[in-house]
Amino acid sequence: MRPARSEISVLLPLLREAQTAGLVGPGSVEAHLDHVRGFAEVIGDPGLGRMLDLGSGAGLPGLGLALLWPASRWVLLDGRRRSAEFLSEAVGRLGVDGRVNVVEGRAEVVAHDPAYRATMDLVVARSVASPSAVAECAAGFLLAGGRLVVSDPPAATEGRWPKVALDRLGMRPSNLTESSRGFHFSVVDQLSLCPEPYPRRTGVPARRPLF
Repeated sequence: MRPARSEISVLLPLLREAQTAGLVGPGSVEAHLDHVRGFAEVIGDPGLGRMLDLGSGAGLPGLGLALLWPASRWVLLDGRRRSAEFLSEAVGRLGVDGRVNVVEGRAEVVAHDPAYRATMDLVVARSVASPSAVAECAAGFLLAGGRLVVSDPPAATEGRWPKVALDRLGMRPSNLTESSRGFHFSVVDQLSLCPEPYPRRTGVPARRPLF
């Protein structure tokens, strides 16, 4: 079942504020809500799971998904103070602070914190970094049996998520799919817990990618 359009329309004023502050790019903010709905269609309702939005920015897609799925619990992670401050205010204004937490920090560091390591059923991310860096950082957060769902560029192919390289992180590519809204997504399964050395220290996943 597709999410109703009205369920996340309460985000529109916040996204316009974020756009004015430079946290959301130019263009229609309504299109960002369609992107969130695309994530929701690919993932399906995760129920009571614990989720993390990697590089949340202005709360896309994590904050929107939290509104669509009222039983879900979320961590919105971003390394930029401006984003974290905006997210904290947004969470309070939307009244979801009881189940949505904002964490300011680098994923490479937070993924080794016992409070967050291997605790998530789902990690979502937009294509804000290389596939290798996203996978390496996400793996540290995921439970065995969890999933990483990433929004990919339109021209993405299955070779973007190579099986042999993902094996090092306990991961395996599940499928490359396209939602009915025209957005492209990759789904990567966490088959076993991420080995302890990963993610490597801050900046290394981007500078020395595994694939």
